[in-house]
Amino acid sequence: MNRSIVAKSPPFPPFNTRVVLLLYRLIWAVCLPLIMFYLYRRGKKEPAYFKFLAERFGHHKPRDERHIWIHAVSLGEVRSAVPLIERLLQDDTPVVTTHFTPAGRSEAVRLFPSAVADGRLTACYVPFDYGVAFGRFFKAFRPVYGLVMEVEFWPGMIMSSRKCGVPLYLCNGQYPSRSFQRDQKRFFSRAKIVPGFAGVMVKSELQAARFRALGIDRVAITGEMRFEQPIPQAHITAARTLKNTEFGARPVITMASMVVGEDTGALDMIAKVQSHFLQRGLDKPLFIYVPRAPERFDVVAGLISEKSFSYVKRSDVLDAYLRIKPRSETTAAENAKFDINGVDIVLGDSLGEMYFYLELCDLAIVGGGFSPKGSHNISEPLCLRKPVIIGPNDYTIEFPAREAVAHGVCLQMDFSQITEQLITHPLQFASNQQVGRFLDVHSGGTAKTIAALDDFMYPTSR
Repeated sequence: MNRSIVAKSPPFPPFNTRVVLLLYRLIWAVCLPLIMFYLYRRGKKEPAYFKFLAERFGHHKPRDERHIWIHAVSLGEVRSAVPLIERLLQDDTPVVTTHFTPAGRSEAVRLFPSAVADGRLTACYVPFDYGVAFGRFFKAFRPVYGLVMEVEFWPGMIMSSRKCGVPLYLCNGQYPSRSFQRDQKRFFSRAKIVPGFAGVMVKSELQAARFRALGIDRVAITGEMRFEQPIPQAHITAARTLKNTEFGARPVITMASMVVGEDTGALDMIAKVQSHFLQRGLDKPLFIYVPRAPERFDVVAGLISEKSFSYVKRSDVLDAYLRIKPRSETTAAENAKFDINGVDIVLGDSLGEMYFYLELCDLAIVGGGFSPKGSHNISEPLCLRKPVIIGPNDYTIEFPAREAVAHGVCLQMDFSQITEQLITHPLQFASNQQVGRFLDVHSGGTAKTIAALDDFMYPTSR
């Protein structure tokens, strides 16, 4: 059957939005020199920011084939897009991914080396958000359609896609409650440009209702693709080996992605819990503390030391393969210090090893939600079938947090409540099997996304 792509949508934008978009384009023209100066200054510290500068203006060698375009702004979005990219690469159409940060761009290249080498995948910076730059980009790659991961979309991106006839879809989408409520009150916000999408694919019914309220009728619920992102098996093997040989029966709690403002409450909670276990003659839990940002590693080490905890840094005692370093490679002080049975805290001072830290634990506590910034994603511990505790502020991860709480595999509480929970209840409040059943219900996001795309683009074939 011959199928023609259909990407019609209601008239867009209304007159007042057009006026604001005109002002937006003028502001971009005025601010572009300042943006270039920012990239130059940032590039002095991180040279990758000033590399491939032509890509930010949309300059590329024209391709012979049309591409599928995926926009994944940075590291987290790239990783959530991995199963979708893998599925799309199975077809004949090549893929181009765009990113704003060097971390996102380099991660795409790292994850798909063979596809990059044979030209099936191109990773590049997203063009600056004005029409000329996107026009060059579209002329070079001639996208069949575009997919924007999560929530990182911009007015120029949407308007340029519509002008150039590129159907643009929001994928694995969400509209956090605080942003949604705030944007509804503003004269101009993302809420005004969201109807410019040809369709949206969202994580939950709650998210779908929000997008429908903005006037979008082409909405599909596809779940969370982060549940399908690849798990580095080397990290899993290393964690299980370390736990079996060094930790014994000692309970382990990983505190992941802890942010500024959470350390004092977290460390006070650790002290109370460990004191209680010692008073009862039980093995005190080992806490693995992983700050969100690498620039905080030394700061957090200082805070841990000030609280008189015994601790060790991952970088001091584990080699590049996550094995205990031979004693010949450590100092005498480190040899004396690294007694895993006596250490209160292991400081996770490394990047890209979160699955290792999480596989070590019996229970994961995910940070961000104990501060106003909002909780970080809990998909990684859930994928490893670990029960999770998050803080009160979950507006950034309403899905899967609220479904996980309802299913009994996640608890939402503050540090004082966590202290009470760990003292009076079993550490694993949910079994691995229970978390597995939750995953069974909410997995399959990639297949649902492909099916939704087919419905959006070829509605007459159904």
